[in-house]
Amino acid sequence: MKADLLLLITAIIWGFAFVAQRMGMDHMGPFTFNALRFTLGGLSLLPVLFLTRRKTKQHSLLPFKQSLMPAMLIGLALFAGASLQQIGLVGTTAGKAGFITGLYVILVPLLALLWGKRTHLAHWAGAILAAIGLYFLSVRGDLTVSTFDLIVLAGAFMWAVHVHLIARYSAQVGPIRLSIMQFLICGVLSTIAALIFEAPTITAITDGIWPILYGSFLSVGLAYTLQVVAQRTADPTHAVVILSMEGAFAALGGWLVLNEILTFRDLGGSALILAGTLISQFLGKGET
Repeated sequence: MKADLLLLITAIIWGFAFVAQRMGMDHMGPFTFNALRFTLGGLSLLPVLFLTRRKTKQHSLLPFKQSLMPAMLIGLALFAGASLQQIGLVGTTAGKAGFITGLYVILVPLLALLWGKRTHLAHWAGAILAAIGLYFLSVRGDLTVSTFDLIVLAGAFMWAVHVHLIARYSAQVGPIRLSIMQFLICGVLSTIAALIFEAPTITAITDGIWPILYGSFLSVGLAYTLQVVAQRTADPTHAVVILSMEGAFAALGGWLVLNEILTFRDLGGSALILAGTLISQFLGKGET
């Protein structure tokens, strides 16, 4: 129950973070926004790390040097997922991005096939429903697919990889330490990308300060850490089902704050994606 509650809070924060991320795009490029929010999010956790060091059983964790490789892998996955998602938000709504990102719920058990784990028939059924839902959500009347929706979908694959890496290494590295390391790695990579592809300015950063603060201290500093803490005891497939509720909260936030409206076609596609995730979880429980 404790892990489930933490994951639900994470889903709420992440859902409304789509709104903050969408608002941030009014003032700066995607790499600049991610550079700021992940760097600030990582630095905000340093006091927490120092306060909890004495209470943490350090002998049960990997030494710092041995933690670098897992942190690099997770940081790279985070950078790829966050960058693709942020770029996609340039041309799609917060609600649609939230539901498409939620497809990683189904991708997690399917990716488990790569290392020999069984995948229940329900996961395949859920994937088919979700694929049909994605069609209604993203394919236009002339049978063209929104490029930005496809970019968000590519990000969903990276989020699925990220979930598996977190599940594998969080207990070994330590949740707070791992959070800080992956955020700072992602922040550095995003900064490099921003300097190459964008032209960050102080004025743009000042104008977008509120989305940055939400994205850094709540979406990154708090929510990602809650995910890491919860996943020490939660099964990866079970965890992502709760986290997938961020799509519903993203749609709610987009409607409340940005006046975004999902069409009947969009609502139908979103419902199919949600149905696919629920079938994948509850009927295929215990198979991944």
